Amino acid sequence: MDRDGVINKYPGDRLYVTSLKKFKFLPKAKKAIALLNRAGFEIFVASNQAGVGKGAYAQKTLDAITAKMLKGIEQTGGKVTKVYYCTHRKEAGCSCRKPKPGLLKKAAREFKFDLKKTYFVGDTMRDVLTAHAAGAKSILIFSGKEKLSNQKNWEVNPDFVFKDLLAAAKFLTKN
Repeated sequence: MDRDGVINKYPGDRLYVTSLKKFKFLPKAKKAIALLNRAGFEIFVASNQAGVGKGAYAQKTLDAITAKMLKGIEQTGGKVTKVYYCTHRKEAGCSCRKPKPGLLKKAAREFKFDLKKTYFVGDTMRDVLTAHAAGAKSILIFSGKEKLSNQKNWEVNPDFVFKDLLAAAKFLTKN
């Protein structure tokens, strides 16, 4: 799953979560992750964090924010297996910056899972495109950047849409 807009509050267009204070969990996100874990899902986070590459905040700050996120999730009975970040700027042209599927492919290689049997949850069309590029099923949630009212402008349709991560988790754990 993506981070900003899925697990924590979306900071706004062209803005970054640059401090521990600015990292705020979305309501029900930790509960959703714990629900998914109890149902046997392994959780991975794949997120663009170009603010590091742009110098908006340091890698050390990103590491502290990640530690806070993981601790908060664990305190609610959930677990994230591993977090993958692309800290490159868009113009770097790397293979890990979403919508390219590099982060998802890396996780699949490291943990030996089939992307075709994987769901990628995100809050932007970039996340939907990433899922499709990796061969995964896409879940678009509306707790971050994207809005259902913008559907006529979508480049591609997501496989599933839900209001938030908990609604997606409830759907996934019933199948």
